[in-house]
Amino acid sequence: MFDRLWPVMRKEFIHIRRDPRTLIVMFVAPLLQLILLGYAATTDVRNVPLAIFDQDRTPASRDLVSAFVASRQFAVSHYVGSERELAMLIDGSQARAGLVIPPGYAADLAGRHGAQVVFVLDGSDPSVAGSSLSAARLIGQAKSVSIQQAHLERRGQAAALVPPLEVRTRVWYNPDMTSAVFMVPGLIGLVLQMQATLLTSSAIVRERERGTIEQLIITPIRPYELIIGKIMPYALVALLITVEVLFLGTFWFGVPIKGNVALLMLISCLFLVSTLSIGLLISTVANTQQEAFLLTFLTLLPSVFLSGFIYPIAAMPLVLQFVSGIIPLTYYLVVVRGIVIKGVDAPVLLPQIGALALFGLILIAAASARFRKRLD
Repeated sequence: MFDRLWPVMRKEFIHIRRDPRTLIVMFVAPLLQLILLGYAATTDVRNVPLAIFDQDRTPASRDLVSAFVASRQFAVSHYVGSERELAMLIDGSQARAGLVIPPGYAADLAGRHGAQVVFVLDGSDPSVAGSSLSAARLIGQAKSVSIQQAHLERRGQAAALVPPLEVRTRVWYNPDMTSAVFMVPGLIGLVLQMQATLLTSSAIVRERERGTIEQLIITPIRPYELIIGKIMPYALVALLITVEVLFLGTFWFGVPIKGNVALLMLISCLFLVSTLSIGLLISTVANTQQEAFLLTFLTLLPSVFLSGFIYPIAAMPLVLQFVSGIIPLTYYLVVVRGIVIKGVDAPVLLPQIGALALFGLILIAAASARFRKRLD
């Protein structure tokens, strides 16, 4: 069998070697994708532009503004002199939130009934608005407790401020809840699928366009051997890309790999078999390389939105949850995030390993059957 596989593999290696520009793109494109998406695809909301309408202008009001800035969730972009000016800034998206401090704020703080401020938020972007609203409430609660503590200390009653219940929280695996720790391992899977599928989607089409498909037809090689022979060279290239993006994710974005790297590479091989087979299956369906590229990007869209890369699968409708279950990236994301972030071992990942192996067998069989049909 290897005697028939090796000529096909050697032929693909020659194609790769004779096209140095494509070879450079193979290794440079994943780096650019990981860097750009690593910074752009983030769920952290920081430095939301905040407009301040301070009608009190006292040390107490400035201290409240400082509390918002110190959270790093907000950055003061404008000081305004009227509510109308504040509304114009939010309407024009120059500010995403506004803090209105009424006159007499400091005097009300010292009084018995306390003080009130108004926090205005632009809700046109729900993700930013939700995070900003939660942050504003937490800042207000923390500031309120701090002021109450200071008042009681001045009266010598600090011991009276003892809450009846204290909830002590612990965050495992990502204590700072940095989105890069979650997103970068996911980007590794997404970049690998994108590159691996693109590498192989034009393999059979290229043979047909160059008129060399007839040479393959007259050879004694079987369809599944041709598919495997075409997968292997690109699988080796994709493994090198895997090492490349893992290295970049670790040292550029500071996401340490807590688990077994060898285990991750072995499971990555199973994932690459699936993605490379998808590319070859597309190659047997498409008639031109342009059509193959379009079909490749068509398969990437469900992978981005339905695999759990961005949105949690549990929050999706049942129909879409079923669709996500037939996407190989869904299982690989669990693997790569589990090994990189949590440091889990193979027994925990057996369902995902089994699913990826099954996908690989089914897709290789489908690509082989489709290739045989095209020859007939």
